[in-house]
Amino acid sequence: MKSRPVVIVLAAGQGSRFGGPAHKLGQSLGSSSVLGEVLRHAVASHLPAVVVTTEAMAEEARRTIASRDVVILPGADARGNARGAPAWGIGYSIAAGVAARPDASGWLILPADMPLVQAGTLALVARHLDHHAVVYAQYQGRRGHPVGFSSELYSELVSLQGDEGARRLVARYPAHAVDVDDPGVLIDIDTEADLVAARVAHASRGPSALDSNR
Repeated sequence: MKSRPVVIVLAAGQGSRFGGPAHKLGQSLGSSSVLGEVLRHAVASHLPAVVVTTEAMAEEARRTIASRDVVILPGADARGNARGAPAWGIGYSIAAGVAARPDASGWLILPADMPLVQAGTLALVARHLDHHAVVYAQYQGRRGHPVGFSSELYSELVSLQGDEGARRLVARYPAHAVDVDDPGVLIDIDTEADLVAARVAHASRGPSALDSNR
């Protein structure tokens, strides 16, 4: 049976721009949390999913996906700040997620602060990895997430480090845009104001949005 692309949810960031004592990914959104909503959409896409996170957010992740699908980065406190651990950023997180599922036919990179990305969008972008090395979701001409990479880029993905992420790979290889009817591909949560706006958008969307773009 042919392997499928895996959704790699990046949930190990500090969220330093978000005010308040609690991490933004644990904030409530609908009947779940920001992280829980992202994972719910990943599960609803019918693609395998892995979340790369810290020990502080691991239990939140396990409420939606199995423990075997939670990759914990070492040495972080409750806010995700490294304490004597190796320096890791988004590149390190991507590498850890990809390395956890080395036999996948590709990987979709989805930041965990983007809870409005629809399940159908994930499934649609994944299908384009059959024909392109790099793909990304695009809404009304604007590039968004997820960004997908085919299995041929495995060795480069698992070598990523630091905070630059996969931008060099996207620049080096022809990237294919997948047009989607999903403004959520452009919306992330950095601040409390972003969270308020996301709650409004989430409440107005309705349950059928999980299946759009399929």
